[in-house]
Amino acid sequence: MQRKKKSGSAWVDPDDAPALTDAFFDRAEIRKGSKVVRRGRPPLDNPKQAVKLRLDADVLAAYRKTGEGWQTRINADLRKARKLKTG
Repeated sequence: MQRKKKSGSAWVDPDDAPALTDAFFDRAEIRKGSKVVRRGRPPLDNPKQAVKLRLDADVLAAYRKTGEGWQTRINADLRKARKLKTG
């Protein structure tokens, strides 16, 4: 049984809707009411700042040798040296 077309617009069969794939949801906007919710980690109250720092080659090599997280360890060591509270 075919449905009649409404005047001014063509009837669309709901079975012809696009497939709901992972790619479809990856591109989707998340909304709370009319507000678009940002994806990912929420912004920090006190974010770290990127700086350019010149270090001796042997110091840098020693930290990098410790593996992933070497920049965080430099930060921790600087905090200890300046006797700062951990953030």
